[in-house]
Amino acid sequence: MLAQRPEGVPGDDDFDLVEADVPEPGPREVLVRTRYLSVDPYMRGRMRDEESYAEPWAVGDVLQGGVVGEVAESNHPDFEAGDTVTGNLRWADYAVAAGDDLVRVETGGVSDSAALGVLGMPGRTAYFGVTDVLDPDPGDTVVVSAAAGAVGSVVGQLAKLNGCRVVGIAGSDAKIDFLTDDLGFDAGINYAEADVADALGDAAPDGVDGYFDNVGGPITDAVFEHLNVRASVAVCGQIALYNEEGVPTGPRKLHTLVEKRARVEGFLVGDYAPRFEEATERLVGWVQEGEIAFRETVVDGLENAPDAFVGLFEGENVGKQVVRVESEFDGA
Repeated sequence: MLAQRPEGVPGDDDFDLVEADVPEPGPREVLVRTRYLSVDPYMRGRMRDEESYAEPWAVGDVLQGGVVGEVAESNHPDFEAGDTVTGNLRWADYAVAAGDDLVRVETGGVSDSAALGVLGMPGRTAYFGVTDVLDPDPGDTVVVSAAAGAVGSVVGQLAKLNGCRVVGIAGSDAKIDFLTDDLGFDAGINYAEADVADALGDAAPDGVDGYFDNVGGPITDAVFEHLNVRASVAVCGQIALYNEEGVPTGPRKLHTLVEKRARVEGFLVGDYAPRFEEATERLVGWVQEGEIAFRETVVDGLENAPDAFVGLFEGENVGKQVVRVESEFDGA
């Protein structure tokens, strides 16, 4: 539960773990036993008392997010006990959901937890961000920030499939090795050690045609210095600013957009809901064919979900961060 609204980086006092009876499903509802739950950066915005694209949580609310679980009891004709499903559910061992809000997990033999990552919301975000927003041409140079995360790691591989040169920006040498050695990125920049603007001169000597922005802040400022004429920027997240109590203001790099006639477009994956099946089918195919690789960082225990969430802002995860929740269902 959200115990209080965080100031800055969330801490232990901002969360409460409480016990309650296992809920009972009503008509056309399903009781789901949680197996994996997702923690994602956008959740930080829901902890503020501010209007945004995602409704804020009230203090005392149970936190919610993507869940993969097993149907324990069903009062819905489309599901029966033992089915594996996914939906937006509570951070809890068990949750009741309307059956119409659940989707049966079909991962094509890939791990079920992938439905929260490469085959779920992050993968679809990457898919539409690359294919519809950036829309790069073969030979373009595409730069990705937070490139070793759940979204960025897929973005870079999709850009490679489109014939692009791909440069990933991440926060450690180990992450850069993951990008270049495991995922096939052409170059990587460790922002914790290098001056990003200078390093891009070497990593992207012909400039930047497409930039997938997951972070905002100084890294985005540095990339803007290298945008080519008619470059495209897809703004997906601004994690560098999520824990700021006051967002920095002042002259940034917007003049670059005038000089380069560049296009910057923010987007929400939910806007593409009618095409989710398209994205998932293509992502499953690429994963099965070995064209897209993925990695997960797994934390065990519902009680450790807050730590897993905070770790997103400290760069602890490689690939998708998930929490594995194991509970025995006794029918009570």
